[in-house]
Amino acid sequence: MKQLLLVLPLVALLTTTVSFAGDFEDGWAAFQRGDTKTAMALWKKAAVQGDAVAQNHLGVMYKKGQGVPQDYKQAVFWYRKAAEHGDGHAQYNLGVAYARGEGVPQDYKQAVFWYYKAAKQGLDRAQNNLGFMYANGRGVRQNYIEAHKWYEAAAVDATDDEARKAATKNRDDIAKQMTPAQIAEAQERARQWKKK
Repeated sequence: MKQLLLVLPLVALLTTTVSFAGDFEDGWAAFQRGDTKTAMALWKKAAVQGDAVAQNHLGVMYKKGQGVPQDYKQAVFWYRKAAEHGDGHAQYNLGVAYARGEGVPQDYKQAVFWYYKAAKQGLDRAQNNLGFMYANGRGVRQNYIEAHKWYEAAAVDATDDEARKAATKNRDDIAKQMTPAQIAEAQERARQWKKK
């Protein structure tokens, strides 16, 4: 009887995990064929059960008004749930929401906070945006060395050529305003960051 009591919670956990994956994947298939209402319903089911990836996708759907009326506050609600579960894409999306003031009051410090969390997970877009924040003194003190560091990290971590080119251009543009010693320090900081 004791063994049965130990096995039942495990079976329930596995069933819930399979349900998350099934709902998310079925939602993705619906989204791919243009059925945003079905995707929304399936992702909402998975999101309510705690699936962070589905939560982030719901946020994107609300932001873009896909399958639902556009609602930035609902987008932020779902981004935050996913971000607090450690989803890097949601952390990035929450940073963008704060930077633009979409669904929340504009708050550059909060944008930097969430970009940093996503950057730690290697998201090149978050690293590039951190570079922008440091280059322009938004939410942080203006610091070209830190800006260069983040642009360099974004260029290295970029997942596609367009992102790599953008980060490289940003890095090279900021370098024009820096001394050779500052550039060397920025490059060293980028190397140290990658070692973490």
